[in-house]
Parts: sequence; structure tokens; C-alpha cells
Amino acid sequence: MNVKYPYGFDSSGHTAQADLPGHIRDMIEQILLTSPGERVNRPTFGCGVTQLVFAPNSDALAATQQQVIQGSLQQWLSDLIRVNAVNVAAQDSTLLITITYTIIQSQQQQTQQFVYGGAAA
Repeated sequence: MNVKYPYGFDSSGHTAQADLPGHIRDMIEQILLTSPGERVNRPTFGCGVTQLVFAPNSDALAATQQQVIQGSLQQWLSDLIRVNAVNVAAQDSTLLITITYTIIQSQQQQTQQFVYGGAAA
């Protein structure tokens, strides 16, 4: 069962479900937004992108985060996806994360983009 993130209910009152590509995208987002130590039974889960809100934005930070993200994805989702590329770009006060991966079950390549930081619009 591929539970939709964030958790919710469908029109029949049951737990909302997502298709496999949508579910994988949701799981990637959970890994990005979870800081290590947040989950009691999985203290190493996540990569802590949200902790970077107060860190000075630089190319060195982006390169470090790229390695952390790729390692986290391989650790937690290696049975579902093969990570092809992780690109992290520091642009002003924004961190742009682009992840390219292949879904193992269907051999379908996906590219997802996540934007963190920046001023509220």
C-alpha cells in the first residue's frame, strides 16, 4: 500500500493512496525534510535539509549537501530507486535540489526538483 504524504483520507474515508511514482516522490521529500535524530526508532533517517535555513549559503555547502542527500537516498530507498544524479545549487538565499533517479520496478526515469529557503512570496 502506497500511503499518500502528507497523510490524509480519500473521498470514501479510507487512507489516501498514491501511485508508485507519486509515493516515491513523497518518500524522497520525507527524507529531505527529516533531520537525523527526529525519528526515535530510526535515528539515522533523513538528511536534514531544513537545518540549513540558518547556514550561510555557498557552493561548498551545496556540494556537501549533495553527498549527504545521495547517501541518504541510497540508504533508505535503494530497494525502490537507483539514484542517477543529485544536483544542489546555491542561488542567493535558496537551495535548489534536483534529483534524477530510475524506478527499479518499471525502469522509468524521473526527475524531481525541490526548492528550500528564499524569501516568502
